[in-house]
Amino acid sequence: MTTLVVDVRRAEPDDAAAISETHRAAWQHAYAGLIPFRTLMAMVERRGHTWWRRAIRGSTSILVLEVDGAIAGYATLGLNRARSLPQEGEIYELYLRPEYQGIGLGSRLFREARRLLASLGCKGMVIWTLEENDRAINFYQALGGIDIAEGSETFDRRPLKKIAFVWP
Repeated sequence: MTTLVVDVRRAEPDDAAAISETHRAAWQHAYAGLIPFRTLMAMVERRGHTWWRRAIRGSTSILVLEVDGAIAGYATLGLNRARSLPQEGEIYELYLRPEYQGIGLGSRLFREARRLLASLGCKGMVIWTLEENDRAINFYQALGGIDIAEGSETFDRRPLKKIAFVWP
């Protein structure tokens, strides 16, 4: 029997290439058919390892989820950007490589991100997702998220609705 080691930790600059590849795989899987193809590919291409190395050294907190030393997911988090919502913290992104989805690892990464926001003094938390992203909506609902607000984001002149889920 083989035992896999799963760990969630803060990202380090040496993780940039692996996070970039995880980002690419996760976004292509999550947004194919939702975001126009050329726009999606441009968004993915902008976030190469150099972009991630700068982000890791910046003010946004980035967590990585490792499975036996390989980065399987990441979360970016910080202060809530939506001033109209009272929650102080926000998970900006939470993604897993497709092959690691559906086995509880996303929940683990979510709990660690929420714990980090609480340790930073944030009261309450928000996550936004596209209204058409059923997988994400089901995931956040299963974690107890409350659908509280709507917004819109435009991709290649195509407006897409987004939903805010909050936790107290």
